[in-house]
Amino acid sequence: MPDKRQPHHSHDKGYRELLSSKRAFLELLKTFVHEEWAKDIDEDSLMRVEKSYILQDFSEKEADIVYRLKTKGNDVIFYVLLELQSTVDYLMPFRLLLYMVEIWRDIYNNTPEDERERKGFRLPVIIPAVLYNGANNWTAALHFKEILAGYRQFEKHVLDFRYILFDVNRYQVEELYRAANLVASVFALDQKMSAEELVRRLWKLAGVLKNLGRDEFRQFAAWLSHVFKARLPEPLREKVDKIVSEVNPWEVDVMITNLEITLEEMQQQAEMRGLVKGRAEGRAEGRAEGEAIGEARGKVEATQDAICKYLRRRFGDASAGLQQKVREMISLEVLDGVMEELFAANTLEEARAIIRDGIERG
Repeated sequence: MPDKRQPHHSHDKGYRELLSSKRAFLELLKTFVHEEWAKDIDEDSLMRVEKSYILQDFSEKEADIVYRLKTKGNDVIFYVLLELQSTVDYLMPFRLLLYMVEIWRDIYNNTPEDERERKGFRLPVIIPAVLYNGANNWTAALHFKEILAGYRQFEKHVLDFRYILFDVNRYQVEELYRAANLVASVFALDQKMSAEELVRRLWKLAGVLKNLGRDEFRQFAAWLSHVFKARLPEPLREKVDKIVSEVNPWEVDVMITNLEITLEEMQQQAEMRGLVKGRAEGRAEGRAEGEAIGEARGKVEATQDAICKYLRRRFGDASAGLQQKVREMISLEVLDGVMEELFAANTLEEARAIIRDGIERG
């Protein structure tokens, strides 16, 4: 019998948690499956299957979500494979077939023998689907028969099915804005883009997010935390967790503003690290050529400017006194050390202590 398995990747986990909500899963179907049967499904008829059918061969690369739809005269299994990889797997139809057989085998083995031997016994319909968020176009076959050699000659006799593809990066962002629901908002934010564009889209979706129920918003926040942290360096991830986890739907504007500030901070740190690296390379070059480039006043002033800019962005007007003290430091080596240590400062007091130590060393 298949085992429950945890998704191996935080992104997989984010989507799996999100789609564990029946309402979110129903939004996925009704928004992106343009077939008549999708319109008729109601939330009460859906039941989450608390089981993964991922085989051991693939357990390190994927996750899945399974729902069962029970209506009068129908028994349908929705099987969604979360293919959150950077490349396309051209054997996807075969992988889906393996999982479908695992589901049928599980149902068969858990059906009483006298029932499954009746003439009227039927296995449930399985509707396979793939949720893919890679940047490249999905070019794998959508029909199973297309991976069979020479299938056209025997087309009437070969096994076939077509899976549904949810290709996150192929949806037009304006279409996602118009859908104005949780899953469409997630897709809009999961498309490949810069961190700055991510914040711009968050502002565009602020109205939708404010109207989410508390549970829906918690699902969104959990997903956003997983995705946002993947775009940030380690020191800022804990800060993102705090920003996202402590907010309520009516505080969306505050959340987005704080995330925007965090991104600016990341950019500042990147600029500062680049300056540190440049100074180190400049000093090495200077020693090689007998020139004291690293000691030049212009280099000192550039480093002072970078530190002051970071302090101003990070702590605002309250850092004015510290900025003045930085201007009084003239050792490039000390300034570089202060710059590196400031990355770990979470409060103005910690920044003040770092600069004070730098002054003492200088």
